[in-house]
Amino acid sequence: MIQAVWPYAVPLLVTLGWMFCLWLLSLRLRDASIVDIAWGPGFVVIAWVAWLIGGGGTRATLVAVLTTLWGLRLGAYLYWRNHGKGEDYRYAAMRRRHGERFAAVSLYSVFGLQAMLMWVVSAPVQAVQRAPASELGLFDALGVFLVLVGLAFETIGDYQLARFKADPGNAGAVMDQGLWGWTRHPNYFGDSTLWWGLACFAFAVGAWWSAVGPIVMSLFLLRVSGVTLLERGLTKKKPGYADYIERTSTFFPWPPGR
Repeated sequence: MIQAVWPYAVPLLVTLGWMFCLWLLSLRLRDASIVDIAWGPGFVVIAWVAWLIGGGGTRATLVAVLTTLWGLRLGAYLYWRNHGKGEDYRYAAMRRRHGERFAAVSLYSVFGLQAMLMWVVSAPVQAVQRAPASELGLFDALGVFLVLVGLAFETIGDYQLARFKADPGNAGAVMDQGLWGWTRHPNYFGDSTLWWGLACFAFAVGAWWSAVGPIVMSLFLLRVSGVTLLERGLTKKKPGYADYIERTSTFFPWPPGR
């Protein structure tokens, strides 16, 4: 029993330790926003910890490398986007609401919660590292394809949005160009697609249960902290956003409407 649970318990313990250290740093900086920057790199830590204690092989190394590409790109982008801008409004609002209790509240409701989510979402990555090495097959090919598609949507979408925001003439305007004309959230679609791609590697070794990872990720992107939360604010702040909603697919890419 212990041998069966241990390979999954170690990444959880490491993740909790990683987030606890970040929590201590956030107290010193008075900025809980660092948890967002650390989200992607946290999966990199999980992937390589699981790889070190896993069975090894081509599939295991490939999954660890693909997870690293995604996690480091996301962390670097969020650092570039958020550096020097102060604490994110969500955490600043929590800080005002909880006052002196914010330090304790943020430990479990921000850093602890994200540690648990990272561990659950990374289920496919951990499952692959736990499985014995075997030859690559069709599921692995599909996994590579979906991961690359997801990375492309995230990277191109973030680049297009950054260029749009850098133009002073676009202040207050709605970004509806490039990938953003096909889906209102190309970065979220890319994120979800990538994690289903990583799940394909786990399916290749029979770990169907690990679908819980991309399912949780997709639900959060669509219903919790992603699309729903973001669009609630954008609809209020940007007058043209309601029209953008009418003519553009929410999540899955689709030709722009009129």
